[in-house]
Amino acid sequence: MLISVQALRAAAAWLVVFHHFMQVFFDFHAHTVTGHLLSTRGQVGVDVFFIVSGFVIYLSSANKRPNSSRFILERVVRIAPAYWLFTLLTAAIIYYNASVMPPYGLDASSLLKSLLFIPTQNPAHFGYYPILPVGWTLNFEMMFYLLFALSLLVGKKYRGFVTAGLVIAISCWAAQTSWISTFYAQPVIYEFLLGIALAFAFQRNWLPALHGKWLLLPFAIAAASIATILCFDDQNPYRLFTWGIPAVLLVASFITMEPLFKHQRWLKHLGDWSYSVYLVHIIILWGAADLLHEKLGFTPHQTLLVCLPIIMLLSWGSFTLIEIRFSRLLKQLLGLSSSRKSASSSSNKVLNAEKTA
Repeated sequence: MLISVQALRAAAAWLVVFHHFMQVFFDFHAHTVTGHLLSTRGQVGVDVFFIVSGFVIYLSSANKRPNSSRFILERVVRIAPAYWLFTLLTAAIIYYNASVMPPYGLDASSLLKSLLFIPTQNPAHFGYYPILPVGWTLNFEMMFYLLFALSLLVGKKYRGFVTAGLVIAISCWAAQTSWISTFYAQPVIYEFLLGIALAFAFQRNWLPALHGKWLLLPFAIAAASIATILCFDDQNPYRLFTWGIPAVLLVASFITMEPLFKHQRWLKHLGDWSYSVYLVHIIILWGAADLLHEKLGFTPHQTLLVCLPIIMLLSWGSFTLIEIRFSRLLKQLLGLSSSRKSASSSSNKVLNAEKTA
């Protein structure tokens, strides 16, 4: 994957970490400008994730004829093990000591639906959130993967259009029926399509790498995108336009600045770990709030300083042991480990299929 995109993935994941720090320790009641922005804008990291996901998944199938069932199975093998592990860990914490995560609820039905990526009202009745609440985004991801897998049944020329049609049908029609959750009516689902549009532009070299004075243009676009995002909080009803469009422009600007990032291998590693950062951080924050803050008297910011390296270390371990080694073992057991050559120079530049989320 482009290191510029990896850098954005890492930044998005850590932005969500600081957003949830404000939730766990301050219930989003901020007394500083920085705290207020993290409380009300920090979740924009999710918008970046969705756009990058659409971008990467579309390019991964460029000029190929992947099998739909194989595609879905590979996605499940890649995404599910870490999510299942941390969901079960969250369930165990709630079951044995609910005071550690006081806002969360648990029951058998919700746990099963969480593990199956089926949207359901959290037992604590605070919305359509699974047992591990950050998993709400994975419910969208899995729906997108399913719809994209269906598009693989048609020619590569039409995949983007078929996926767009299916997303619109799910959001505008099916989500209003009794057989699928209204959860999917949220406009944020269209951000995957913005990622596909970005991949379409990248394939046609409409996002060339820029050098020298030309870098001023993507810098200006990135700055304008961030400024636009900062102008709107999480309560505005037009998230697709106020955050989604600026986020896709932000990703596009970073892609054209790839020459600035291509030798920064540490950013690639941070991007690799971003999925595990996203999954594990909320568990660490709640656990530290209970032990360090409530019991030992650490201040919230002292507690955060302890949490950050722990989140980083556990994310590295999760990525290495679960996302890579365990997923590779599962692929071997399921007969999915045969090597495949990329058929497109654009997908070669963007995707390492074993390391995307």
